[in-house]
Amino acid sequence: MPEKDNKTKIIDSAENLIKQGKYQEAIPVLKKLHKKFPEDEPVLFILAMACYDSGDTKQAEKYLNVLFKKELKRKVFTGFAFDELVRLYKQQKNFQKLVNICEKAVAVQPEDVGLLTELGNAYMQCGENDKASGIYKTLTDMENDNPVFCCLLGEALFQAGRYRESEDAFTKAAEMESEKPDGHYFKMAILFQQARRDKDAERLLNQCIAVNATHPLYYCALGDSLIFLGRTKEAKSAYEKAVECDAAGAGSYFNRLGNAFMKAGKFFEAFDAFNLAIRHEPLQYYFLGLASACRALGLIEQADVIMAKVNQDG
Repeated sequence: MPEKDNKTKIIDSAENLIKQGKYQEAIPVLKKLHKKFPEDEPVLFILAMACYDSGDTKQAEKYLNVLFKKELKRKVFTGFAFDELVRLYKQQKNFQKLVNICEKAVAVQPEDVGLLTELGNAYMQCGENDKASGIYKTLTDMENDNPVFCCLLGEALFQAGRYRESEDAFTKAAEMESEKPDGHYFKMAILFQQARRDKDAERLLNQCIAVNATHPLYYCALGDSLIFLGRTKEAKSAYEKAVECDAAGAGSYFNRLGNAFMKAGKFFEAFDAFNLAIRHEPLQYYFLGLASACRALGLIEQADVIMAKVNQDG
């Protein structure tokens, strides 16, 4: 039998074993074949994936890196091994290795939008926000009508502490989608809110409401920031506006308000909000919130009565 035909037969046999989950039988066969044909990339790729599927990710990584080095030398970057290494490093949360392979891929394909995006994301995962900003800025220059890259740039700049530049990037994205800019204002607002820059969040959320005054989530988010700004009455009014927009969701909105008050340490207000939620819809987890508020207020007996009712109904 010709050597080529014999090799094909062995590969087919190994792949059949893999399909049956018989990795410990297939892998030695493939290793032997790889040793005989070290330049045969399909054999190496099948071997790598068999190791991966068997749980031997260390060996899979080793073989995939051999393939990746070969891919880097080609005029046309195929990236099969690169894609699998990206998947592996993301699963392992090994973001430094992810950065390393992305940098190598971008070095040989500096204008590949997909590779640049992957590198920017890898930098973000590593906390290298200035480097990520540089990559996303390149992408916004390459595709200056793509709001997605403006948003990615905005997020990276924000994480780097460059708030004004971040807002400029998100504003540019909003201008590109002038029919629905509020979504971009909202992304900005949430970033500011998470950083507890609630005055900026309030300003942006009011911009959202100016564009779309019927979106209940905007009022809820506004209420959350107002709580941390110490304006509890206005916060409750914002949540009441959310209920006006969506009466069917009243229970969930007041429950969210209760949780927001709990996080801010405003337990009397939380107590009232959870009671409002229960009046609209007596769900078990609303009672759990109310019991937590009672405990925080030192009303232990009342909390125990509520929990007894929850346990009885549950």
